[in-house]
Parts: sequence; structure tokens; C-alpha cells
Amino acid sequence: MRKQEFSAWTCIAGACLMGSITAAFVSGCKPPTAARPAAERTSANATASDAAVSTASNTTASNTTVTTGNVTTASAAAVETPLADAPAPAPEAPAPEAPAPMKTDVAATTTDDKAAAESPVETAPAESADAKVAMKPAEEPAAPSPAATESPAADTSETETAAEAPATETLVSEAVEPEKVMEAGGDWPQWGGTRLRNNTPNVSGLPLEWNIGKFDRRTGEWDKSKVLNVAWYSNLGSQTYGNPVVADGRIFVGTNNGAGHLKRYDPQVDLGCLLAFDETNGDFLWQHSSEKLITGRVHDWPLQGICCSPLVEGDRLWFVTSRGEVRCLDTAGFKDDEDDGMVDPEPARVADLMLASDPGKAAMGGLAKGEVAEALATALDTAGETVSGDVKVEAVTEGSKWTLTGNFGGVDRTLTINKEGPRLSVYKELGIHDKNDADVIWVFNMMKSLNVSQHNMCSCSVTSYGDLLFVNTSNGLDESHINLPSPDAPTFICMDKNTGKLLWSDASPGKNILHGQWSSPTVAVLGGVPQAIFAGGDGWIYSFKADSGNAGKGELLWKFDGNPKDTEWKLGGEGTRNNIIATPTVYEGRVYVAVGQDPEHGEGQGHLWCIDPTMRGDISPQLAMKVEGDKRVPIEHKRIQAVEAEEGEIAVDNPNSGAIWHYAMYDANADGEIDFEEEMHRTIGSIAIKDDVLYVADFSGLVHCLDANGKDGQPVVHFTYDMLAQSWGSPLIADGHVFIGDEDGDVAIFEFGPENNEPIEEINMGSSVYSTPVAANGRIYISTKDKLFAIEKQ
Repeated sequence: MRKQEFSAWTCIAGACLMGSITAAFVSGCKPPTAARPAAERTSANATASDAAVSTASNTTASNTTVTTGNVTTASAAAVETPLADAPAPAPEAPAPEAPAPMKTDVAATTTDDKAAAESPVETAPAESADAKVAMKPAEEPAAPSPAATESPAADTSETETAAEAPATETLVSEAVEPEKVMEAGGDWPQWGGTRLRNNTPNVSGLPLEWNIGKFDRRTGEWDKSKVLNVAWYSNLGSQTYGNPVVADGRIFVGTNNGAGHLKRYDPQVDLGCLLAFDETNGDFLWQHSSEKLITGRVHDWPLQGICCSPLVEGDRLWFVTSRGEVRCLDTAGFKDDEDDGMVDPEPARVADLMLASDPGKAAMGGLAKGEVAEALATALDTAGETVSGDVKVEAVTEGSKWTLTGNFGGVDRTLTINKEGPRLSVYKELGIHDKNDADVIWVFNMMKSLNVSQHNMCSCSVTSYGDLLFVNTSNGLDESHINLPSPDAPTFICMDKNTGKLLWSDASPGKNILHGQWSSPTVAVLGGVPQAIFAGGDGWIYSFKADSGNAGKGELLWKFDGNPKDTEWKLGGEGTRNNIIATPTVYEGRVYVAVGQDPEHGEGQGHLWCIDPTMRGDISPQLAMKVEGDKRVPIEHKRIQAVEAEEGEIAVDNPNSGAIWHYAMYDANADGEIDFEEEMHRTIGSIAIKDDVLYVADFSGLVHCLDANGKDGQPVVHFTYDMLAQSWGSPLIADGHVFIGDEDGDVAIFEFGPENNEPIEEINMGSSVYSTPVAANGRIYISTKDKLFAIEKQ
């Protein structure tokens, strides 16, 4: 029987039935549907030696496009087609060098003070009043783009229009080139290793067996008597969904505050944490702490922490916080004895005392007398700021704000104390003496500056192209799961990674967002054109030209509906229409992506697509049409269901389809029925491909192995394997093997290749593996629910 746990978007406090019911009521999401018992599944996992054909029709992509408003079709015949005739295929013709781009519906949103002032979101006291955007530049900025007109630092009004610039002018010198990173087998500096998001590092010498030993549940003591091939482990928070990133001798992982690495935050204090560890021995280096938004679970779900992975280039790191911010950090923290950070530093919380408590009353009494009461001194000592010598107490605002100047924790500094509601809160400004804290370079607050309203959490593993940084904002529904608070807020943004300046934004999903938006962007040069590929919360994939935009707008190249037109969205996962949480993968000039839903919505039908990214316009497999007399008229996309037959609407094959093949199900044993193992289910995992062999794990626990090329427009399925536990992560292909984790804490290891349909080993990691294994510098790194393991041959 599969172990059931709440997802990264569910209420963790609901450890009992009543808690789960309460969470479902408050959030509008239901607990996960019970998994099928293993006995109900076939004992033998499905295999197929020949091509297996998906039941969904696939249309080979053609090259001719005609733009009609915001819908691009093959020809006028597709707009008004007699019912008796199917849409005629597009005539064979070479693709134009610069097809007309589709027009975006929503004007870009800028980061002005007015937008910040109108934000409906109130933030926690630890954040300073204004979003920090213009900060100190990095000491060694990345190499500029060859074309001056494409420089992100330039005024966007002077940027050359993307459609007018030759494709070669947009190619840039990158700090981290994908092919070199993958071939080197060294560092793995972002989610998926590179901006192509294909988790296939050229690492050798990896162990195929290991044993993590045992941990005492009460004391945490490590029994190493049976440990095998484990170099070290480090404690993470109580729940971890972030994937490790390895760069420049450090490991970076997103989690919550359960480990209590900082004295000033008790482990019971809920935070979003980005942790840095020493790659050699696993020693804790520093922590970035994101306090919870006071708006609560609608924007910042309890205990989920930082669920994304950072991007690292040189001595700079970029990531998205649980507070809806994009942040740039110094990878060394303050351990390099340098403060590279913001001109206007943020206050960092040191301690809180409840005013109604005896310690709080005593502290207030002391401050009124210009003294540090013993209760306040004790709180400072607990936070690592032990008082030494005399302290000067000054009232800034009588009865509500004070400064303390003296020696705290061995450092001469000034602390600030604020009376905030029921609390007395102590703050400090971080600097070179705070070795365990992060050194922040710049901050861009998407909630304040762009009016973004994330659903339950903000999570995006950012990526870059030259000086450009690409981000999915996580804009989504409110707690009702019906209302969209900010339909015009951007979903996709492009920034200058050196300064945090917004270059362009796009809100294409608009009012059609189904739930939340937690996918991550992919960037690749495809058909000679740099493309930034985003998966939207409406179930569509969007590709923009990866440049600095024009007048605050990005150039939309193509879009693709990842759901059949007749699928329907229903609350709680009961429907058949899906959004996309997985990250698109690029391999050999093609885009691969699968659809899914929030894990708490349970299992359901999924779809895996192989897409031709050289097409332009609407390259979905089908178009939605309204039957009017003897004609078919295109209709705009609708959020709940694109095509409703009872309304006289139909789906017609798109002659301009970019679908190369589509995998939903296949009849492996040719018995005329589709068994559980013969179906692609929802997934939140991404795809890994090497030597044309594709692996993906779905949320129902099936590992699917396919031919990446397909055959004659149809998928070729090599095999499926049932892990008998839900899989949240993605495969790692390295050193001739495939590694995949599951919710039961097992890591299945397959020999690489289409004929190897059974794992050679399954190793338990002691707790759930929600993340994706990472291989770098001769080691495998696996973050479990609460620990990070470095695995290597001993």
C-alpha cells in the first residue's frame, strides 16, 4: 500500500484526518486520492518491443502560417471551412526566414512606485518598506552580449526590434555554455544542469550500491556501522522539495527551517530557507532566510520552504523566494569578509518577545528606563547576540522604537527594537561579521512591483541567457480556487541579471490560469533563434525570443496547447484538463514536456509531447472552432474547456501543428484494453534524454521509457515500470544508468537502455525523496525529506 503524504502545496499541519479536511476546506484543494493497491496492478510491468501508438491523433508539422489576430492558422480555409470538408493541409513550402510573430494581448507591466503602492499584499515586519532593485553591481559582471543593441543594461526603448534583428545578432557569450557543462561532468549549477534542463551529466565512477545507515528518531544520532559509499550527510529542514545545485565547491538546497542552522531562528519558526554547504565535507556555510508572508497560506503555505533550485554563475546566485521575490546573492556569503550587498540593507530579525508575557513586560520596563533588562539580554543571548559591556539605549519613537548600541555577540553594532502589534521585535543589519547569513546583492519583489498574487507559494528555478534572467512569476488563483486576483499581472518576465532591472514581461495566460504557475523556464537556440520557453498555468507552452525585448514587451514566437481541446478543468483534480508544473526539456532541437497537476489533486490522465520549436504562431495539434452554418470560425481559448460540443464547437486538426508525436496511452499486450501500466499519467517531473532514449516518471509511480524520435508521427514506447509509489522528481541519466526517486524513499537504479526494463537495485534513503538525484564531480547528491546525502565510491 503506497504511503500517502500531503504535497508541497498542501497543509502540512494536517497530520490527522481533521487537519486534512480543514486544509482542503481552506485551500480549496483536496487531499491526494488513495493510490491503487499493488495487488490491483498487474504483476508484470508492461513492455513493448515495437512502436506503440497513442490513441490521440498527431499531425505532422507544416511550415506555412497566416496570423489572424492572436490565433495563427495555416490558411483562410481553416477559418471558414465547409462542414463537409476537413481542413486542407498546408501546402509544402519552405518556412519563411522571419515569420510574423503573434501579438501579445497584455501590455507589459513596469516596476514603478505606483504599482508597489497599490499592491494588496502586506509583508512581514522583517522586510524593509521598499523593494530593493537598483543595487551595487557585481564586482566582475558577466561578459556583455556582442550586439550592443541587445545589452540588457541598455534602455529598452533603444533596443532593436526583435523581428528586425538577424538571429545571429542575438547570440551571446555565456558564462555557462550547456554543452560544455554537460560534457565536463563537473559542477551542476542549476536545475537540470543547464538552461536546456536535460539531467544527463557526463559523470563517471558513480556507485550503484550504498547504505545510509540508521538515524535515531529522537536524538538524530547516526549509526554508521553499516554505512556504505556515503561521503557525508547534512541536515535539511523538516520538508524538502528543492533539488541540489553544485557549483564552485558548494551545494545549495532549498528547504524550510526545521534544521535550525541559525541561532536567531528557533527550528519551530517557519521560514523558507536556501542553505549552502561545503561540497567536500557537507559543513553548513550559510543560510538565506525568508520569513512567512502575513497573508498566510493563500500566498505562502506553511512549512513548504524554498521549493525551487537556484542558478549559479561564478560568484553569483539567483533564486526565487517563498515571498515572491527574485534575489541575487554572493555565493560565498560573508565568509569572504566582504559585503557585496545592497546600498540600503534589509533589517534581519534577531529575537521576538511577546508583550503580554513576563519577559516582554520586563523588557519594556527596562527600555522605559534606558536599560537592557535581563529578559531582553537572555533573548539576545539565545539568538547568538550575547551582550558584552555597556549598552546605550536610545528612544527613537517614545514607547515604540529604540536603538541599542554596544557589543553583541562579539561585534560592535547597533540593534533596533520595534513594538509591533503583540510583539517586541529586535533587528540588526547583516554584515561581514554575520558569517552564517547570506550576502544579498539585489532584490526584486514581484508581488509589490508587478502586483503578482501567487497561489500557495512562489516557486521557479530561474535560468539565464547571457545577461538575461528568465522567471515564471507564479501568478495564480486565490483561496477560492475560482477567482484570479491579478489577471493582468505578468506570468513570464525577463530581467537584467546583474542589476535586477525588469526588461520585459508577458501575461499571456491571463484569465485562463487554472490553478497556480510553478513551472520553470528553459532557454535554447532553436533554428538559429534563441528561445525562452515557459509553461503557463493555462496548460499552454509559450516560446519568446530570448532577447531584451522591445518597449517592455517580449516577442512571442509560438504557443502550444498541452491538452486535447475537449478536456475539462474541474476543481480538486476531478477533470481531465491539466496545467504544467514540469520544466520543458530541449534535446536535439526539439522540446519535450508533459502535463500534470498539483500533487494533492491526485492521479489522472497525462500527456507527453514532442514539439517542433521552429514553427511559428499557434502550433497546437488542434484548433477550436465554432460551427456557424456551413462554416467553422476560430474561437478564443476558454479556461474550463476549449471545445464544448453542446455549444456547436469542434476541434479540427491544425495544419500548422508543431506536434511531432504525442504519448497518452498504448496497448502493449494488444488485448484491446488500456491497463494501468499502459497509460501516461499526470506528472510534475521533467524528462531526461540521452542517445535518443527518453525517461520520465509520472505521479502514479510509472517510469516510462520511449524513443525520443518516435516513428511516423507516433510515440515508440520501450517499456513502463511501476515503482509502486508516487514519484515527484525527474530521472538522472549518468554513467550508463538511470536513477529515479519516489515518495517511499526508494531510489530505483536502471541500466541505461531500452531493453533494461527492470531496476538492478532499489535503495531506501530513510525518508521520502521528493527531489531529483544530481550527479556532479564523481558524486550523486540526493536530498530526502530532511537530509542531504553525498554518495560516492569509498
